[in-house]
Amino acid sequence: MSDVIKLLPDSVANQIAAGEVIQRPASVIKELVENAIDAQATHVQIILKDAGRTLIQIIDDGVGMSETDARLAFERHSTSKIRTADDLFSLRTMGFRGEALASIAAISQVELRTRRHDAQLGTRLVINASQCESQEPDMCPVGSNFMIKNIFFNVPARRKFLKTNQVELSNIVKEFEKLALVNNNVEFTLTHNGNMMYKLMKGTFRQRITALMGNNLDQQLLPINIDTSLVKVQGYIGKPENARKRNALQYMFVNERFMRHPYFHKAVMSAYEQLIPEGEQPNYFLRFSVDPQAIDVNIHPTKTEIKFEDEMPIWQILAAGVKEALGRFSEVPSIDFDTTDAPAIPAYNAHVEVHRPEIEVDPFYNPFKAKETASPQRHHAPDQQRTMSNWDELFANFERKKREGLEQQNPVDAPGQETLPSQETDTPVLPLGDLQSVYLQLKGRFILSPAKSGLMIIDQHRAHVRILFDRYIGRIHTGSMSSQTILFPEVIHLSASQGVALKELLPEMEKMGFSLSPLSGNDWAVNAIPAGLDGVDASAMVQQIIDSVENGGMPVKRRILEHLALTVARSAAIPAGRTLSQEEMDILMADLLRLPEPNYTPDGKTIITVIPIEQISKMF
Repeated sequence: MSDVIKLLPDSVANQIAAGEVIQRPASVIKELVENAIDAQATHVQIILKDAGRTLIQIIDDGVGMSETDARLAFERHSTSKIRTADDLFSLRTMGFRGEALASIAAISQVELRTRRHDAQLGTRLVINASQCESQEPDMCPVGSNFMIKNIFFNVPARRKFLKTNQVELSNIVKEFEKLALVNNNVEFTLTHNGNMMYKLMKGTFRQRITALMGNNLDQQLLPINIDTSLVKVQGYIGKPENARKRNALQYMFVNERFMRHPYFHKAVMSAYEQLIPEGEQPNYFLRFSVDPQAIDVNIHPTKTEIKFEDEMPIWQILAAGVKEALGRFSEVPSIDFDTTDAPAIPAYNAHVEVHRPEIEVDPFYNPFKAKETASPQRHHAPDQQRTMSNWDELFANFERKKREGLEQQNPVDAPGQETLPSQETDTPVLPLGDLQSVYLQLKGRFILSPAKSGLMIIDQHRAHVRILFDRYIGRIHTGSMSSQTILFPEVIHLSASQGVALKELLPEMEKMGFSLSPLSGNDWAVNAIPAGLDGVDASAMVQQIIDSVENGGMPVKRRILEHLALTVARSAAIPAGRTLSQEEMDILMADLLRLPEPNYTPDGKTIITVIPIEQISKMF
């Protein structure tokens, strides 16, 4: 029997290694920019074409390479960062494995031009799929100029699984932000298809944060400075009132290297307990400085998972430091009032009758929008400012809509149809014949109604999401989706990655009734929103749409409109904790019951459930 074990060629081994190190164009940028920073570069220029598919060019003014070093750098396990295994425990550079350039050269066409400051001529090197095609002297500036062309051209399966240009560019921007944040002493420029997305000058850490994330973040940051024998932590944390439900800005760096550390994240979150609502996340930008011998970065090829020798003590130090920073922010000095000759302040008397003016009612009033004072910055078309003063007529409209909804779901000529259609056969259904015109709200979230078969429970927010979603989809299909112009357009400030996502969504958002126009940088003006969304924060709604796409990925073209309609419906629906009147609950139920699928939200979440009377009896 012949031998079956063979030694893989270097080109195949490099392609296998590339599967771990190079996952997408963003991985190439990460590795090359880290090499530029290790080479003491003070200016790094990134040029992209087609989100890195066609070209990734990294130009730096670092120390450069000699002719021999330039050729040897593309061999596996060749590095200038370490010499022995002991060096792994004293790392102060970003790279050390010696796999990145070999992996990049294995799956792309590479051209390198480099020169050292003490050399008259530089070197031009051309490599195609690990094969060196040419190397010759070249007149070039000091530093290195990498051109990575046609990534994954020889690995069709990997190239096929790349996402759209907008998604890949968004990933590149996120990786760029991590690199640029912590290296605030380096100038960066990022250009895509000839358009400059970033031009970052040297500055402080705070200046770099605001340059990347927006100037509006400057007023939300609280400084933190911890100095102990184990660890030094410097940076900024966000104020509790600026916590986010999604897409929070959370960055941790150790010895200038980005890291993901769920354990330390919990330390930060423990300091925010009782300060932010459940489900929200604070912003933070934290830089850890520790002895390199106390951490291990050689765990994963991406080098973002870091093992600390003293995790528990650092956890306690970090949690205490964040609490102390929040305490300084919340500290209010006491005021000593001088009561001598102070005027008497009349106290409120609950028994004094207060005369209030009569209230005019808008017939187009949306009873489910948030009860808040309209901002003077948001005014809508004057033809929507009609009024009427007949409360009996308004109540009659509520009753009529409820009656129509019940008749549509339970027609007189079909008395046997007594249940709502459901998506699953084993799903509890609502017996319409048992429906009572009595509703009770629980915890500002659920609507309860007694029925002969038990207790009916409706999630009011999900019910309104279902109503609005079906309304928007119906208008889109009939081409009757109308816009509502904002008299004073609202300005939203986006990051570069959010701007990319918005450009991709813009055609579909216009079909939904949105109108947005670009301003300078990544600022956009919201000129119009879908009609019927009075009182909704337009800028927050657009931000929520962008966040949902960034977190969930860009849906396929045929589902983008449904995705947008669902996101807008969630943004405009009555929020949890909103108290409803009996009339508002009546109209909500009437609108819900006339829908063909009222039991579930568009994403499959339960809206209506019934607790049988037998189950209730067992509780007693």
